[in-house]
Amino acid sequence: MAFAPEPDLFIRSGGEQRISNFLLWQLAYTELYFTDLLWPDFDPVAFDAAVAWYCQRERRFGRTSEQLQAVRA
Repeated sequence: MAFAPEPDLFIRSGGEQRISNFLLWQLAYTELYFTDLLWPDFDPVAFDAAVAWYCQRERRFGRTSEQLQAVRA
């Protein structure tokens, strides 16, 4: 997967809360979104909910909130 950027958001449907070694290293700083919806039911409304959830996250990339604030200052 060297040709592709690391994902920002990983969506797992069907109620499973595991990544099953899928892109294990690439998901290190990825936000993980789990939903009980089955994939055929995952419609644009469900996708919008996932993106809205993602937008509320604080992306820290291994840092603490305090370290991020210090870098931004």
